[in-house]
Amino acid sequence: MNIAILHYSVPPIVGGVESVIAHHARLMSADGHSVRLVAARGDAMSEQASLAAIPLADSRHDRVQQMKLELDRGEVTENFISLRDELMNELQSALAGIDLLIAHNVCSLNKNPALTAALYLLHASKKLPRLILWHHDLAWTTPRYLPELHDGYPWDLLRTDWGDTIHVVVSELRRDELATLMKLDLESIYVIPNGVDIDRFYKLEALTQALLEKTSLLDAAPILLLPVRVTPRKNIELALNALAGLKRDFPKAALVVTGPLGPHNANNIKYFEILTDLRKQLKLESSVHFLAELHDGFLPDEVIADFYRVADALLFPSREEGFGIPLIEAAFSHLPAFCADIPPLRKLGMNDVSFFSPDEDPSKITEMIAHYFQTSMPARLTLRARESFRWEAIYRQQIAPILARP
Repeated sequence: MNIAILHYSVPPIVGGVESVIAHHARLMSADGHSVRLVAARGDAMSEQASLAAIPLADSRHDRVQQMKLELDRGEVTENFISLRDELMNELQSALAGIDLLIAHNVCSLNKNPALTAALYLLHASKKLPRLILWHHDLAWTTPRYLPELHDGYPWDLLRTDWGDTIHVVVSELRRDELATLMKLDLESIYVIPNGVDIDRFYKLEALTQALLEKTSLLDAAPILLLPVRVTPRKNIELALNALAGLKRDFPKAALVVTGPLGPHNANNIKYFEILTDLRKQLKLESSVHFLAELHDGFLPDEVIADFYRVADALLFPSREEGFGIPLIEAAFSHLPAFCADIPPLRKLGMNDVSFFSPDEDPSKITEMIAHYFQTSMPARLTLRARESFRWEAIYRQQIAPILARP
């Protein structure tokens, strides 16, 4: 699909809306769409996200600012009419071949009323592609803009439903305001929040990103980390059995074991077969991820550190440890730790770790972990944010279905 995204400016111009547009363009391009940014200022993002520049679409163009001074006084002058008509012609050229137009804020803010009016006239005369109005801010419900607004045309365009459009807002508050302002049913307005790009936020290594994509691990909640080699003394089977119980309360729970098979004992191969058989028996094939199956050899320290950043807790059931560095790494990563009660780990964790016997009933460990994620406010917020406020999740769950609407 050929999609156009319209705003006064686009990246690398810095701004909240511009940042959202950058993520939308990136995700739409990755989904196979051709994206055309339409703005006064900014740059093309890639071959799949080009720029059609319209200088008069700016909120800071000299002619636009002069027109706006007149409109702020309530004067609809020839400057406004001429700018509107010029913008109609430029928009038609910029939107040639476009199937869907997404207009960010230009139909809800009075930064360039001539642009708003031009878009409205084209829409009313059915000369625009399918139109989505994406409202981040609303002039008519924001006190600081009210002195600049007046009854009548063109200001009423910012509080009138144009018909035959899709309305998107970024929060429940904006939905309530828009529904009241334009006399719309709440159910007709889509709420699509802004999000976070996890890869960039955590500065994830390319290998980490590839492993996360293969495992779909970021869709899990909670993510339990077991950063050990695959060897019997690590007691990994206890972690698998505990996870199986945890999934009754947290169906999306997952476990990631980062290490390769222990290099000094041939029995480790047999142990790994026992673990993979147990994984199948417990129906955890999509929930227990041995990175040794996806990557040969040791993972770089930078990648291991990445997995500490994306995980929600350390699960460390070892029967033997000489020291227990994963517990210290978890501390530096602000992860809660659930550990076997053995002398080295008890010495490190003291009273700041949840301990259990290496021979504990898995259901007791399950109960301990579930209680933490049910009662910890930071943990609950983290799980909810990763499920609902990652850009990839937002695009897949909410944006892509709207783009596909006939």
